[in-house]
Amino acid sequence: MSEELPNATEVIAPKKSEGSLLPLLLDFGPLLIFFAVFKLTQSDGAALASTRAAINGTLAFMAAILVAVAVSKWKLGRVSPMLWLSAVLVVGFGALTVYFNDESFIQIKPTIIYTAFAVLLLGGWMTGRPLLRYLLQAAYDGLNETGWMKLSRNWGLFFAGMALINEALRYSLDFETWLTVKVWGVTALSFLFAMSQIPMLMKHGLAIEGVEPKTEDQPR
Repeated sequence: MSEELPNATEVIAPKKSEGSLLPLLLDFGPLLIFFAVFKLTQSDGAALASTRAAINGTLAFMAAILVAVAVSKWKLGRVSPMLWLSAVLVVGFGALTVYFNDESFIQIKPTIIYTAFAVLLLGGWMTGRPLLRYLLQAAYDGLNETGWMKLSRNWGLFFAGMALINEALRYSLDFETWLTVKVWGVTALSFLFAMSQIPMLMKHGLAIEGVEPKTEDQPR
């Protein structure tokens, strides 16, 4: 899921407005820029080429995320909590990556983001507070309290799993392979998971244009 869940607002609940492309670009654009700069500046066969390319990509990533925050404030009038968190961590861990000349710092960032959201969502679910509802606000028209609780729980578990997966990947893969999986594999997995939640959401009142919701009155 800016990963990252990053980058997750558009993944969890795509905007319904005509301008939905902009939030999507703001969320995923900086990560794609990171990937592109890494690939374009990598020299095959050169000593430490991967590390230098990672540093170049990280600098571009830091600049892009700051631009994304500014554009979000300018064009949308707000900056989502997920984008704020991602920007703080990208700049912080990006600075460590550049200072220590070690790309492992930027690889840890997704784990921290996933873990933070898992703790928040699962903590809210266990205390009877569907925090995802306050984060997404009116993104899911008609969704009842039970639906919000289940959605918060399910995404909390998903983010916990993604934190574990990211740690396994960064320990078992080289940086280039990890980055490729991060950009394409994780994004695809997040969208597939979001789609898998729709049947459950429709049972709890989610309004989809042209589709009659199948509500359930039973308690969780």
